[in-house]
Amino acid sequence: MGLFILYWLIVIVLFLIGLGISIFAKDNEKRKTGIRMLITSVIMLIIGAGVCGYILMNLNLGNMH
Repeated sequence: MGLFILYWLIVIVLFLIGLGISIFAKDNEKRKTGIRMLITSVIMLIIGAGVCGYILMNLNLGNMH
């Protein structure tokens, strides 16, 4: 459970830092770095949501058929 929370915190931090860098950067190289961080966080979001959905799909909650 701790790794699950850590993963989502990393996604949020990467997104916010990438957004801040891409908005407030004066240099094009820094802006590219910010956009790369945004893209990475979105990919991590998609992968994490897929894994979460897979775990919930395979979760056995008793006799709920």
